[in-house]
Amino acid sequence: MANSCASKTFTALSDLHPNMANLKIIGIVIGKTDVKGFPDRKNIGSERYTFSFTIRDSPAHFVNATSWGHEDYIRSLSDSFRVGECVVIENPLIQRKEIEREEKFSPATPSNYKLLLSENHSMVKVCSSYEVDAKLLSLIHLPVKESRDYYSLGDIVANGHSLDGKIINVLAAVRSVGEPKYFTTSDRRKGQRCEIKLYDETEPSFTMTCWDNESILLAQRWMPQETVIFASDVRINFDKFRNCMTATVISKTIITTNPDTPEANILMNFVRENKETKVVADEIDTYLKESISLNTIVDVYTVEQLKAKALRNERKLDPSYGILYAYISTLNIDHETMKVVRNRCSSCGYVLNEASNVCTTCNKGSSGFRSVFPSFHMLVDLTDHTGTLHSCSLTGSVAEETLGCTVNEFLVMTDEQKTALKWQFLLERSKIYVKFGLSHRARGGLRISILSCKLADPAEASRNLSGQGHA
Repeated sequence: MANSCASKTFTALSDLHPNMANLKIIGIVIGKTDVKGFPDRKNIGSERYTFSFTIRDSPAHFVNATSWGHEDYIRSLSDSFRVGECVVIENPLIQRKEIEREEKFSPATPSNYKLLLSENHSMVKVCSSYEVDAKLLSLIHLPVKESRDYYSLGDIVANGHSLDGKIINVLAAVRSVGEPKYFTTSDRRKGQRCEIKLYDETEPSFTMTCWDNESILLAQRWMPQETVIFASDVRINFDKFRNCMTATVISKTIITTNPDTPEANILMNFVRENKETKVVADEIDTYLKESISLNTIVDVYTVEQLKAKALRNERKLDPSYGILYAYISTLNIDHETMKVVRNRCSSCGYVLNEASNVCTTCNKGSSGFRSVFPSFHMLVDLTDHTGTLHSCSLTGSVAEETLGCTVNEFLVMTDEQKTALKWQFLLERSKIYVKFGLSHRARGGLRISILSCKLADPAEASRNLSGQGHA
């Protein structure tokens, strides 16, 4: 294989035409789809399988390749290489592509042709990176679109509904990569999804969702707050369920990890400079109104069970969610030394530095001061018959809904009114939805954000406390 990868007899993608035979093509895989099965029209009752990938051999040239065949062959071929690896394709069939029809679902390529790989005649070999020219390997860091042709996350949010359903390019940093979730559809097809939180200089948290296994595998290799991506041709939608804009990876999408472009380098510098000064992503997500629907949270825990669950999941970046039937045992809203209202930046949502009252994110290198607004920002203790969770975060609109008053209404209350408000909650059993996970920065090593807190129905609490919790 070393000789074949180092050979000089490869045909360049720029030279392809339909009459060529006995070809050898070398390229780096920059995109790949999942294996899919379709009914075989020639053999009723059986299925044919297919998958596609995109290879590149120069900055200006890349092409789509598709393979059809029996399930075992197609799955074996698909599993033999991943995005970022270099392959040699032998004896592909060259076909002129139908641009309008095919580029609706496949990545747009500069070539007029596509490659078809047959089970009987074609072959794909993986090359070791040690055997491949460094120029070829470097192409994996070159976006397939013009490096300035992208929307910032702030632009997407600002344009809102006008971008609903549009396919655009995005340059962003990776804040967190969720754990893949697997499910079975009503017609018994298996599926998966994974949420990635993105951010840039203009927006602290933005969701991108992957529904195919190949993009999920790629995302699992990204290092949060150390990786920048250029995602070409992602679909933007307004998510009515969450009331916000989101991005979705589709079959046309090609994602370039850590692109080597001036724009990406500027964003990477921003990431490095702000890594230590940014608040933890959990706090931002809670401030931005937690994206998960409370209806999807069904696991009930005691305090003891929640702590055990967090320890078991210590290696997972993805947080866990659950319901507690517990008391608020500490709620210092009437204590002069406890600051429960903080100023946030109206542009990015970050809590301001109290000493300077300046947003360290927006004002870094900027002479213009951003406007601010007051927001609840408090820590409470939650207690049940098994123990206490200390310093749980209760912030933003969730705190307003819990206390039943706005920040501005709270700020004009007398101390007596604040004390009376506090005693409406202390030692009253509540139904509390929480997001939790381990964090070396949090007190006791456990970070807990309250997503909803309302007085519990006594009968419901009694049923759930009689042994229905999830360890």
